[in-house]
Amino acid sequence: MEIFHLPIKELQKKLTQKELSSVELTRLYLDRIERLNNQLNVCLTVCNLQALKEAEEADKRRARGEEGEFLGIPYLAKDNILTRGVKTTAASRMLANYIAPFDATVIKRLKRAGAVLLGKTNLDEFAHGASTENSAFGPTRNPWDIERVPGGSSGGSAAAVAAGMGAFALGTDTGGSIRHPASFCGVVGLKPTYGRASRFGLIAMTSSTDVPGPLTRTAEDAALTLSVIAGPDKKDSTVASKPLVDYHTLSLEGLRVGLPREYFIGGLDPEVQEAIESAKKVWEKLGVKFKEVSLPHTKYAVSVYYIITPAEISSNLARFDGIRYGFSSPEAKNLEEEYLKSRGQGFGPEVKRRIMLGTYTLSAGYFDAYYRKAQQVRTLISRDFAQAFKEVDCLLTPTTPHPAFLLGKQVNDPLK
Repeated sequence: MEIFHLPIKELQKKLTQKELSSVELTRLYLDRIERLNNQLNVCLTVCNLQALKEAEEADKRRARGEEGEFLGIPYLAKDNILTRGVKTTAASRMLANYIAPFDATVIKRLKRAGAVLLGKTNLDEFAHGASTENSAFGPTRNPWDIERVPGGSSGGSAAAVAAGMGAFALGTDTGGSIRHPASFCGVVGLKPTYGRASRFGLIAMTSSTDVPGPLTRTAEDAALTLSVIAGPDKKDSTVASKPLVDYHTLSLEGLRVGLPREYFIGGLDPEVQEAIESAKKVWEKLGVKFKEVSLPHTKYAVSVYYIITPAEISSNLARFDGIRYGFSSPEAKNLEEEYLKSRGQGFGPEVKRRIMLGTYTLSAGYFDAYYRKAQQVRTLISRDFAQAFKEVDCLLTPTTPHPAFLLGKQVNDPLK
């Protein structure tokens, strides 16, 4: 197997046995990024000098006798996760030249473990989208078929892992932004339970559902990465204090898996259905028990999402005003124009659409009719899952109802 497609443990084995150094491995990945990035548009920033410096430090730590699964392992991070001294743009003109003054907690923990940051990956602007076509810096292409989207909003991270441009990558997930591109690119994507991994240092989209998580080649790699990035954080009060478990040693024997009937009522592409049946057979051989469950309020989920999410977006993006930081229009002649022109020119069409939707649903005349009602239905949906999890341990569902679609096909109709 080509080195770019080896799992983390195999890469670490090569480093430990001195088949190559961290510096050599990092150079291999940087060369691959240089070779593929023009075609795929995966990386918005490449940290050449910093990555080599971090790799050199990892080699020194190893020479001193230090060990660790991530020591000297190169990775990429979605460009809405703050990285000290490195541009963090959120794929927006609004933050095109923003350099973060501190690291997000998940970055700090990987840095402490000795992982090497190769660069920052493309996304839908401010994570608003499901195709990575809504980036101010152009769309990312699916490495399996460059005429198709990689999914989104963490499409750059998923495409990077699929193309072997990093050993793993970090993304963020609000309503599928890790899982969706992982599905389209054929990699593993994990959205940790809300409160399992710190949100400190993420550029907020929807604060009540945003979570950072890994995109990897294997499930074991996802478990290893989660073991490093998860856990309590004094800088994020929403993180659970529950102790971590050793995720990559858990057994599937006796696991109870639910099949929600509402997720299999038609409209699934035959390829997706076949993939689910194939996975089900493998799991059954490993001792997993399957049971049909019901999530009766599923049909309201998209409507609830498109009320609550834009409402939180409208609030979170109010801070980008052209004054404190971010893009400031040179055409503004007074304070009112500063707000109007900076936000009008700094935000892209999809971001503006969501801000307008959110502002509308939060307005005095519509708050009760839309936002409050959506929160009530959200509670009903949550109760459906709570009831299902009394009977099963987890759910097997299609991530998306269809494979990756062509670039440009749905850019003007993201709900389709």
